[in-house]
Amino acid sequence: MTHPNLKSVLDSERYLRLLARDFPTISSVTTEIINLEAILHLPKPTEHFMADLHGENEAFQHVLRNASGNIKRKVQELFSNSLRDKDMTDLCTLIYYPEQKLELVKQTDKNIKDYYQTTLNQLIAVCRRVSSKYTRSKVRKSLPSEFTYIIEELLHESTEDHNKEAYVNVIIQTIIGTKRADQFIIALCYLIQRMAVDQLHLLGDIFDRGPGAHLILNTLENYHHWDIQWGNHDILWMGAAAGNPVCVASVLRLSLRYANMQTLEEGYAINLLPLSTFAMETYSEDPCEIFIPKLEDTGRNLSEKEIHLLAQMHKAIAIIQFKLEGQLYEKYPEWEMKDRGVLAGIHDKKVSLYGKDYGLLDSFFPTLDELNPFMLTEEESWVVERLVHSFVISDKLQRHVQCLLSHGSMWGVYNSNLLFHASVPLNSDGSLRKVKVCENEVGGQELMTLVEQEIRAAFDDGLDAAERQQACDYFWYLWCGPNSPLFDKSKMATFERYFVAEKETHEEEKGFYYHLREQADVCDNLMDAFGVIGKHRHIINGHVPVKVGSGENPIKAEGRLMVIDGGFAKAYHHTTGIAGYTLVYHSRGFQLVQHAPFKSTEDAIANGTDIKSTMQIVEMMGHREMVSDTDKGEELRGQIVDLEKLLIAYRRGIIKEKEL
Repeated sequence: MTHPNLKSVLDSERYLRLLARDFPTISSVTTEIINLEAILHLPKPTEHFMADLHGENEAFQHVLRNASGNIKRKVQELFSNSLRDKDMTDLCTLIYYPEQKLELVKQTDKNIKDYYQTTLNQLIAVCRRVSSKYTRSKVRKSLPSEFTYIIEELLHESTEDHNKEAYVNVIIQTIIGTKRADQFIIALCYLIQRMAVDQLHLLGDIFDRGPGAHLILNTLENYHHWDIQWGNHDILWMGAAAGNPVCVASVLRLSLRYANMQTLEEGYAINLLPLSTFAMETYSEDPCEIFIPKLEDTGRNLSEKEIHLLAQMHKAIAIIQFKLEGQLYEKYPEWEMKDRGVLAGIHDKKVSLYGKDYGLLDSFFPTLDELNPFMLTEEESWVVERLVHSFVISDKLQRHVQCLLSHGSMWGVYNSNLLFHASVPLNSDGSLRKVKVCENEVGGQELMTLVEQEIRAAFDDGLDAAERQQACDYFWYLWCGPNSPLFDKSKMATFERYFVAEKETHEEEKGFYYHLREQADVCDNLMDAFGVIGKHRHIINGHVPVKVGSGENPIKAEGRLMVIDGGFAKAYHHTTGIAGYTLVYHSRGFQLVQHAPFKSTEDAIANGTDIKSTMQIVEMMGHREMVSDTDKGEELRGQIVDLEKLLIAYRRGIIKEKEL
C-alpha cells in the first residue's frame, strides 16, 4: 500500500476537512489507523450463498438458525469429549429455537437451576468460539442492549484463570438468582446464530409455490447483513406490486396451481373475493379438470368443493392472463413475441401453433371472442381492476418489495465472485448477445445494469406516467422474454402445458448460456466482461435445479462455475435428489453443504431433529484468507490512506486539531 504525499493531501483538503469532524485530533486518527490495520489481519468472515428458496420458509429458517450445520460443528469441536451425543443435540436445538426449547425443558427438568448453570457456561463457550474472528467492537454492536455489559464480560473472561473463575460464576449465579436466565439464554442463542454467518447472499427466487415467502421476507427485514440478486419469480411479484395486470394474473395463476393461498391471503391480505365470485358464475357448469390444483407436495387436505372452487378460479385467471399477455405482445412488437399470443390461434376446438393445428384438452371458453381474442369482458376487466388494486394497496407487500429493491440487484460481485440468478444471454460462439432494452442494444454488464434501471424506474414516483408504465410493462418481458437474463429460453409454454397433449409443444429451448457455461473459457470471458478480478474467481448461479440424484455435479467449468439450486422446493426433491444447497465461503475456502429434506420445525424442537447435511470441499485456499484479502480489506485500506492524509494535514498545520 502506497503512502500519501503532500500533493495528494492538498488535493484532498476539502474532503479531509469533512473527515476531521469525525477524527478531530492526531490521537483519534492514529487510534483509528491502528484499529483498521488490526482488522485487516483478522480471518475473513464467513459468507453463505443460497438460491431458489421458493417460499419454503421452514427449511430456510432452520438452515439460517443452524448456519448450514456450522453451529453443530462448533458444538462438537468444543464438547465431543465431555458431552453425550444427546446432550450436544439438545444444546444445538436450544441454540436454534431457544424460546420453544426452554419451554420444553421447564416442563421436564426438575433441577432447572442446575440446567441454567450448565447451559449458560456451555453457551458462553460456543459464543466465544463463533465470535473469535471478529473485533470486540463488531461483537459489541451485535449484542442486545440490555445485556451488553454482562455478555462482554463473560466473553472476554476465562474460567481457566482461577483469579477470574469466581467472578464469572457469580455473574452466572446472579443472572439465575434474579430470574433473568431465560432472557439471557435467548439473547446468547441469537447472538451465536448471528455471529455464525457474517453475510448472506441470496441468488434469487424467494417467491414461488411454497407457502412462506412473506415469512422469509419478515425474517430478512431484520437480518443483519444480506443481499439478493433477483430471480424470475421475485420479478413477477415485484411486477405485480408495481401494478402490472398480467404479472398479477400470473402470480395468482401459479398460487392457485399449487393451492398456495397463504402468501396471498395471510401474508399480503389480497382480496380474492372478486375472482372467486366471477369464477363460480362463469364456470359454474365446468368441471375445470385440467385446472385442478397440484396438492401432492403441499400436505394439505381440501374438500371436493374447495378443490373445485380453486380449479374454477385457476381457469378464470389463466384465461385472463393469456388475454392480457396477448395485449402486451401487440403493444410491444420489438419484443418479437407476437407468436406467443396463442389465443389468436384458437378455432373449432383446436389451436394453431407454429403452422400446425392441435386439439385442445379443454375448449370451453365462455369469455373468449375469437374475432378479438385478447379483449377482456366487462366482468373480467372489473376483476382485474380489483385484483391490481389489492396488490398495489397491500402495505406489507409494498414494504417487502422496497426491501427487495434496497437489498437487491440484477447482479453483484463480492470477493471475486460474480453473482446472478439465471443467465447472461450469449451467442452461439460464447460472445455477449446484444439485447434491445429501451431503444438501446446492449449485452453483458450493460444489459444487466440497464435492466435493473428499468426495474427501479417502475417504482420511481419522479418519472412521468408513460415512462413508469413502460417500465411496469417490462416486468412481463423479464419473466418470459426469450432474451431476458432471468429466463433465456425460446418460449414459456404455459398455454401448451395446460391445453395441448403433444409433448413436442411443451419444449422450451434453452439459450446458449446454459449450453456453454460448462466451458472454462466462456466463464473466464464472462467474468472479464463483468470486471471480476482475483486468483480465485467464480460465477455463482441458481435457477436451474442440479440433478444430484442423476450424478450431475454442481461444480462446473473446472471450478469456475457453481450452480447452487439444490431444490429447496419440495416439488423439486425428486428432480434433484436433495433438498437444497448452501455454499459456504470462509477463511479457508469454499464448501458446498448439501441438505436432506427438512421434516418440520415442530419435530426439530421436540425431538432435536436436524437437517442432515453433507459437506463437499469445493476449493481450499493455499493460505488462510484474511480481511485484507477481501473487498472489505480494499475498502479499509482506502480509509487508512485517507486517515494518513489527515495525519499529514494535522502535522503540517494544513488543518488544525480541535480541542476536545
